[in-house]
Amino acid sequence: MTTTDVTNVASINARAPKNTLGKQDFLNLLVMQMKHQDPLDPMKGTEFAAQLAQFSSLEQLTNLNSSMTASLDANAILAQSINNGLSATFIGKNVRAAVDTFRYTGSGEVQMGYTLPKDAESVTIKIYDSSGNLVKTMTGDTDKGENTLRWDGTTVKEEYVAEGEYRFTVEAKDANGNAISTESYIFGEIAGVRFKSEGTVFVIDGMEIALGNILEIMGGG
Repeated sequence: MTTTDVTNVASINARAPKNTLGKQDFLNLLVMQMKHQDPLDPMKGTEFAAQLAQFSSLEQLTNLNSSMTASLDANAILAQSINNGLSATFIGKNVRAAVDTFRYTGSGEVQMGYTLPKDAESVTIKIYDSSGNLVKTMTGDTDKGENTLRWDGTTVKEEYVAEGEYRFTVEAKDANGNAISTESYIFGEIAGVRFKSEGTVFVIDGMEIALGNILEIMGGG
């Protein structure tokens, strides 16, 4: 290999550093090897055939990888389109969602619930406004399993709260006063569906709830 060839190869490598060799790199090396082989000791036919076979395998693997990537991308787009289409059919359905926040519209009642892994001695539900102020304390059922309750929008002073977002907590204790873990959820009707970059969300009472948080679809309103 001449000084010029070495300089050219070094220049190419400096411009495009790589951690792996592609099929074009493999072919360039093979051509360079043939160009600068010793005339008195040329490459044997079997060696050349073996290297061509390696190049052929590399090309096939590269093409297969490209094809699989394109297929996976197409399947992902198809799956997203199907999910978007199905999501629209849920509008008007009542659902149970694994969230502890809800929006009070200023009238009517809000239905919420919780799950107990075992019977409890006491269950206390506390409702807070968006600023973290406690507005209502209620007692709940102590039976193991799913339990529901309703809030009419009143405070401890029996005054109605303003429209807005609220949050509730469930504090359950056993006979020894030890805390029992609970899972909270709300009920609501899906009023719309929004397709966002981070995924599909349902609109329930003006709040966006991710599709992954929907625990149950219970039918029409």
